[in-house]
Amino acid sequence: MTVLKNIAKDRILQITVLITVVSLFFARPRFEDINFHTLFSVAAMLTIIQIYAYLHVLDVLAYKLTSIADNTRKLNMLFTLLSVIAGMFLGNDITCLTLIPLYLNIAKKYELPQILPVTLIGMGANIGAAFTPWGNPHNIFLVSRYNVGAVEFFSWSIPYLIISMLILILVFLFIPKEEIPVQETEEIKISMRPTLITTAVFIFFFFGVFRVVPIIWPMLIAIGLALLINPRIMLKIDYALLLTFTGFFIFISDIQQIPVIVGAIHMLVRSEISTYLTSIISSQIMSNVPSTILVGKFTTYAQALFLGSNIGGFGSAIGSMANILVLKTFNQNATASRSKFFKEWTVMQFIGLIILTIVGWLLLIFRI
Repeated sequence: MTVLKNIAKDRILQITVLITVVSLFFARPRFEDINFHTLFSVAAMLTIIQIYAYLHVLDVLAYKLTSIADNTRKLNMLFTLLSVIAGMFLGNDITCLTLIPLYLNIAKKYELPQILPVTLIGMGANIGAAFTPWGNPHNIFLVSRYNVGAVEFFSWSIPYLIISMLILILVFLFIPKEEIPVQETEEIKISMRPTLITTAVFIFFFFGVFRVVPIIWPMLIAIGLALLINPRIMLKIDYALLLTFTGFFIFISDIQQIPVIVGAIHMLVRSEISTYLTSIISSQIMSNVPSTILVGKFTTYAQALFLGSNIGGFGSAIGSMANILVLKTFNQNATASRSKFFKEWTVMQFIGLIILTIVGWLLLIFRI
């Protein structure tokens, strides 16, 4: 029942269902328009991420790193950098849900700033998630839609990551170095055997994403492993996201059969830069996952869509699901003013959006 309730209250899914139902009045979906490689990849990714979350891998890393922090700048840097790394492998959603409560517990204990650090953790998770195909679900769609190889994908994501990290380093320089007590390390035991097996499945999943092996096998093995470790892991999976992908495939299959709409969308994505900007702007109002699926069906500019969809995760609260989770997690765990946090978080998000939009534009212009 909890799973069904979580699915039913997902706002993005609700909107997806509404527009999909409306589209059915104009056309009927075609089976070949459903991208099963993407659906199986996302299912495998969500399962593996939940296994790692169940094994508390990220919790242990967070406690180990923060035990060496002796000032506020170092603590902020460690949490933000960990969020970047965790975002690469576990995705931005799990990273935010895990690291933000951990930081806020420390912040409340020693009366440390809460607003800027939590904002940086969320932004770091979005930056890190852009680096890998599985960090962001829409990256999996891009790899599948355009048959992108590993070398090509990382040739896009590495320059973006490097420049984003340089910007973060500049931000760190403005954080004051106030001494804090060294954090006590909380003992959390990791079960090494399931962790190593999960990592092996993760590597197998990597080959599945890039079509070296059929993706259905990593998906089935991941599900089997989750059931073997603890069947309740399957209850934690974001089924709403899977249904959102499915709904948008149906919706886009329908609108592809309506000439007027197809013509209008083609006008918006007729060049690389227009595709890039359309992706960023549409992400602000419909989130970057559905935006990527919509724009991706009408353009051949894969790199522009990659940069636009990942940069489009900054800005508005709905730009990325991780943004919504940052706001929700802060409201549940922080003692600082919620209204003040939302205002300052929004300002920093849009500053980040403007700066990274320029960065992405330069990357496209100079083919870095």
